[in-house]
Amino acid sequence: MTSGTTRRRFLAAGAQAAAASALPASIARAAAIPADVRSGTIADVAHVVILMQENRSFDHYFGTMKGVRGFGDPVTVPLPGGRSVWAQEAADGRLVAPFHLSTQAHFELMRVAGTPHSWPDAQAAWDQGRMQRWAAAKTERAMGHFTREDLEFQFALAENFTICDAYHCAVHTGTNTNRLFLWTGTNDPTGTLGGPSIGNSHDELATKGGHPDSYRWTTYPERLQAAGIDWRIYQDMADNFTDNPLVGFAAYREAQPGSPLYDRALTTHGLDQLRADVVAGTLPQVSWIIADAKSSEHPGPSSPAQGAAYTAAVIDALTANPKVWARTVLIVNFDENDGFFDHVPPPAPPSRDPNAPGAFVGASQIDTANDYHQIPSVADEKSERPELIGRPYGLGPRVPCYVVSPWSRGGWVNSQVFDHTSVIRLLEQRFGVQEPNISAWRRAVCGDLTTAFDFRRPNKPAAPALPDPRPLAARAAALPSQPEPSAPDAAGQAPAQEPGIRRARALPYALDVHEAALDAQRIALRLECPGAPVVVQVYDRLRLDAVPRRYTLKQGGTIEAEWPLDADGRYDLWLLGPNGFHRHFAGQGPAHAGEVDWQLRRIGAPALVVQAPAGLISAWPRHPALHPLGQGETRVALTATGGWYDLVLTDPDAPGYRRRLAGRIENGTDGWSEPPLTNVKVSQID
Repeated sequence: MTSGTTRRRFLAAGAQAAAASALPASIARAAAIPADVRSGTIADVAHVVILMQENRSFDHYFGTMKGVRGFGDPVTVPLPGGRSVWAQEAADGRLVAPFHLSTQAHFELMRVAGTPHSWPDAQAAWDQGRMQRWAAAKTERAMGHFTREDLEFQFALAENFTICDAYHCAVHTGTNTNRLFLWTGTNDPTGTLGGPSIGNSHDELATKGGHPDSYRWTTYPERLQAAGIDWRIYQDMADNFTDNPLVGFAAYREAQPGSPLYDRALTTHGLDQLRADVVAGTLPQVSWIIADAKSSEHPGPSSPAQGAAYTAAVIDALTANPKVWARTVLIVNFDENDGFFDHVPPPAPPSRDPNAPGAFVGASQIDTANDYHQIPSVADEKSERPELIGRPYGLGPRVPCYVVSPWSRGGWVNSQVFDHTSVIRLLEQRFGVQEPNISAWRRAVCGDLTTAFDFRRPNKPAAPALPDPRPLAARAAALPSQPEPSAPDAAGQAPAQEPGIRRARALPYALDVHEAALDAQRIALRLECPGAPVVVQVYDRLRLDAVPRRYTLKQGGTIEAEWPLDADGRYDLWLLGPNGFHRHFAGQGPAHAGEVDWQLRRIGAPALVVQAPAGLISAWPRHPALHPLGQGETRVALTATGGWYDLVLTDPDAPGYRRRLAGRIENGTDGWSEPPLTNVKVSQID
């Protein structure tokens, strides 16, 4: 959202007085208080609290953190000319790289200025999956990132609870539209009920300058109300940074004082009241929290330090009554990425084919009718561009998401694909109130957050030492201005990511790709998905100016697709899927047609089975100590790597021939994040 004073009312920046209570001790209780286990299921959760903060991307905050998919990602998007995704084109044509916003050296970078973050520039940065002109669309400072030394509290919170490294914002645009997905599951793509929303037109009550026409679709709080589920929004109506999207709906604009919608959604209930409700044992079953401007983490009026202090205050309030916290889940997420860079291409429905009206670049086995911008937005006409009609709405870039609860302690990472509608689906699972606004495609591709918890065997209590964020927040609030740093020229290398791994939750994915045919004119692939629905993105490295193909496979689905060889008979296909899944098919001509096959299957422990024909050499690019695989069927045990593998097949008689397989075999048990495999010994079995 904009940070101009004409659009936002926020308190003048100033030093924040330290509270009397000892916040770190209270927050440590959040990790030490055991879950109140009754049924060993999600039914043990009595309260879900959602705090949505503002405008940070995952790489911007956690690209350097160990054990997440950050700057050390071994398989990334290919860009033209052989450059990496870490070399982004700026407006002046320079190639620029991610750079450290070192607050230790220059504390004013804690308040780095924001970047463009509207529908047109977000679509330009994503570029339908090509991901190559982020700095040009979002400014060079979009490449800035923090590290552990800058975000001590955020890193500590993630390392004591669960962080999701495949949580995406819902749509490629700004705040209000993304918040609509959190509160309603949709932005009204058909335009029949006041939408579609692609901007911030309805982020105020009509009487306070908001768009006079109201949204008219049903919100999730209304569904909770109808089902008898207690709910509330905790906010300061004098300064909620216009972050309450319900103010754009007729049902709320017409609500009168004393009515449930007015009293629960449009009145002031601050963190003092949140604490009082927790202490009294009257915390609602579902609560949303909206920060004031200076606490929102939004670049400009706020900062990571001020957001940390606010998050700490929320946790302090929720742990004021251990009996309540023992049955509470806190979700802390971010509405959108501002314009800050994230390197992971978001899963999305296939783009429309610019060369074939009515056709798509790729395919989906799940209905995508409600996932495209087909109807121009009257209310957000300033954001409209004719060339963007027909574009997919999302998913948008990754944003941070912490799952803080007695059932998610222990420093886990969860890599299942989620978005803002996943929060509603968690509420569906717990309270049984369904949200029909969520599209079929989004419901299939995005999880419901339940894999982030262990309800049956909660983690053992721990007592972490979390830093007190208040002194740093006061220092940040006193900064007089917001710097606008430039990015350095790209060296083609990503910033260093901390070494090490972290515990990772079991995921529902099972996916593979095989050669279906190869002849003098084409290569055909067969995509198979026995696990949860997935999006596979295919980059033709010989035609990187083209829109990459995207395939959405349903559970049990199979898709066959083919690509033409170039004039020299070459092919070079680069496939990306969830949780590090990667396949690379490259070569020239049909020399190995039908000769190479592999299977991913369990042989007791997770294992990889490869059929390697005579003359092929196999290698583990991140396992230099391993001997090449032999000819014929070879089985490789993956127990030591937790199911992770990275295998290359090459042929000394055909230098261009290459098959690479990378990913993780899921076996239904928790494991760990993708390891730096160079130092992990993997044994082979015959």
